[in-house]
Amino acid sequence: MLFAHDTEAALSAAAALINTEQPDRDELDDVDALDAFVARWGWTGPRAHDRAELDAVRALRPQLRRLWLAEEDEVVTQVNTMLSDAGALPQLVTHGDEGYHLHAASPGAPLAVRMSVEAAMAFVDVVRQHELHRLRSCDADDCDDVLVDLSRNRSRRYCSNTCSSRVNVAAFRARGAGR
Repeated sequence: MLFAHDTEAALSAAAALINTEQPDRDELDDVDALDAFVARWGWTGPRAHDRAELDAVRALRPQLRRLWLAEEDEVVTQVNTMLSDAGALPQLVTHGDEGYHLHAASPGAPLAVRMSVEAAMAFVDVVRQHELHRLRSCDADDCDDVLVDLSRNRSRRYCSNTCSSRVNVAAFRARGAGR
């Protein structure tokens, strides 16, 4: 395992949140979609289940995308601001089947604040381990998704098997047409 379990989970959830916003669609178009996202990624704590909460989570996506694609000094500045704005106070906690891990937002903080702080704390680990290059955009020309490369040899280039297959099939066909 490259990072602690909670860091990998937070990075994967942040990437998934960023990727819910596409030029042609928004996968968080209503509160029900947010409820499904929260359930899929195992977010705990109180929820408002209203439009304001949805809007706050949606507003977090561009901030996380900028963070994802930033250089180290900018990442540090943004992470420190996110943690300061949230009044982050890291503490070891356990819930469900998970062992001890860090939470840095109060359990009663709004969902968007908890999401922001979890992502920021994950970025702390990434920066400290000099692994920012593992956070990147999909190499497929027609895809704007981001990904976390958790592979041992740092070779992941695509956000999904769909993008990988599409690019590889196109390259195969292009080679065949050149014969």
